[in-house]
Amino acid sequence: MKKYNFYAGPAILPQEVIEQSAKSALEIGDTGLSLLEVSHRSKEVADIMEEAKTSVYELLHLNDNYEVVFLQGGASSQFFMSAMNFLGESERAGYIDTGSWSTKALKEAKKFGQAELTASSKDKNYNYIPKAYQIDKDLKYLHLTSNNTIFGTQYQGFPDSDVKYICDMSSDIFSKPIDTSKFGMIYAGAQKNLGPAGATLVILDKEFLARTSREVPTMLDYNTHIAKDSSFNTPPVFSIYVSMLTMRWLKKHGGVEGLAQKNEAKAKLLYDEIDRNTLFVGTAQKEDRSLMNVCFLLNNDALVDEFLAQSAAAGCVGIKGHRSVGGFRASIYNAMPQEGVQVLVDVMKSFEEKHG
Repeated sequence: MKKYNFYAGPAILPQEVIEQSAKSALEIGDTGLSLLEVSHRSKEVADIMEEAKTSVYELLHLNDNYEVVFLQGGASSQFFMSAMNFLGESERAGYIDTGSWSTKALKEAKKFGQAELTASSKDKNYNYIPKAYQIDKDLKYLHLTSNNTIFGTQYQGFPDSDVKYICDMSSDIFSKPIDTSKFGMIYAGAQKNLGPAGATLVILDKEFLARTSREVPTMLDYNTHIAKDSSFNTPPVFSIYVSMLTMRWLKKHGGVEGLAQKNEAKAKLLYDEIDRNTLFVGTAQKEDRSLMNVCFLLNNDALVDEFLAQSAAAGCVGIKGHRSVGGFRASIYNAMPQEGVQVLVDVMKSFEEKHG
């Protein structure tokens, strides 16, 4: 039976990317060596690093005003690294709290400067994106989390602002077009919508980069990694390679623009069923629903285990919701095919026929 991976992360990858990656684990090029053991100073790895970097520019339509690096430590390391580089002790930065990850980012930033809570949706268990707030022009930056994997909310657009955004895009990077001119920095852990765990993509506006506020340790200075093309020390080569292959796949399927249309269609299919089905209800406010992580509940909690079992029997794995929300979470990242969503919808329909 075919399996459909709805886990939030580590998440689904395109099948052809997995197959190509498996081959590279045996031999990369005609080197006679596995990619897992080849030198990170070799031409083979240098070519991989260059294509990965160039693909980011191409997919997001970045111009020369931006730097692109691949780092380690996941998005969580960027919670403190971004503040360490850009927030001086006497400077102020704003944070929009839309869930677990933004809460952690704010906590880390407070260790380096005056990090302030600008707005929050905690009052309704993060089931919406805050909108009615003012952005103080004196802020050094405003930090956002573009998509919230746990609570199933997502920014549908980013308001104009005189203050540059720093944004955690771990779970929706490359899923739809964005106006990068609004961002001083974008970061994303690879393991949700780009590749396997190990690599973290960081995109930096050069003008914003010049506003570094303090001297930081060499390893935590973005300029260190820019100067060495992401290879100041041994980079997570395999993770970057798989991310590179994923970006090749993205370009083959219409780029960000093409995937956006497919993502909208998949999300509509699932949300329409949630809204139609008498047994289920969505958790996020409709105008803020995520196209990546669809969170929903059963009206009868006693049926949860049965629905999970029936979904698994149909090949849908990883749909159990996070404990903060309960119920179910179907993560439908770029690599999730429409047929996978259709299988889940069919399970929901048959479940209603039995219990409705």
